[in-house]
Amino acid sequence: MELNLDEALRYLGAKSQAPEQLRADVAATAKKLTSAVQPRYTYRVCALHRTNQGFLLPEVNLLLPGADAARMLAQCDQAVLLACTLGAQFETLLRAEQARDMAKAVILDACGSAWVEAGCDQVESELAVRLPGRYLTDRFSPGYGDLPLSLQPEICAVLDTPRRLGLHVTEHFLMNPSKSVTAIIGLSDQPQTARIRGCAYCFMRETCALRKGGKHCAN
Repeated sequence: MELNLDEALRYLGAKSQAPEQLRADVAATAKKLTSAVQPRYTYRVCALHRTNQGFLLPEVNLLLPGADAARMLAQCDQAVLLACTLGAQFETLLRAEQARDMAKAVILDACGSAWVEAGCDQVESELAVRLPGRYLTDRFSPGYGDLPLSLQPEICAVLDTPRRLGLHVTEHFLMNPSKSVTAIIGLSDQPQTARIRGCAYCFMRETCALRKGGKHCAN
């Protein structure tokens, strides 16, 4: 598992031609982070049925409503629920860095985002080995498109994340620890071409734009 430096630079808002010093700082921070903290994850493969209300995972009684889930899962007969976190250890590292140097803390935060995504990528790699001949959709998360953020507690309950990962959901449906992700991946016997990544589907789109003076992040 490797932390994607370009991904970290995107979280920092840097373009492909990032200054060499910034790239060096990101690489140094990434090296320290990956030696100190490893992403932890859990996932579950479930059957998937289409209903009038959306796609149902009957084994766990979880309904995925909305047009985006319908588009992503249209050709799927199974779905994977996953959760990944850097845990409380990353929060401790970040707070310590914020007390010392806010500029370095910003870089560490971006590297943390890229590192938890690397954990999700690792799940996809494991699924490819575990389920040969099956095709994966892009992973997508509650809060993207019209998939409700309120699904977070249900997904975490199904995956038993408080016990397995120390991962909880706040009353506002946010992850605690913050560098955590829940996601859904569809499984099909056919190649999957639908895409759902990017600002257009992010539930933070408008607040992100307001915070950054009309500019969105580089995710």
